Amino acid sequence: MREAELGARIRAARREKGFSQQELADRLHVVRQTVSKWEGGGSLR
Repeated sequence: MREAELGARIRAARREKGFSQQELADRLHVVRQTVSKWEGGGSLR
């Protein structure tokens, strides 16, 4: 799976659950910018 496709899936799942990027970041113990990077197709490393 390409990173852009995975980012789209992360975004869709987050929206389906009604979470903001900040809320998801808090649950995953990362900063909001990391979630944004993932959703934008940035590196998942």
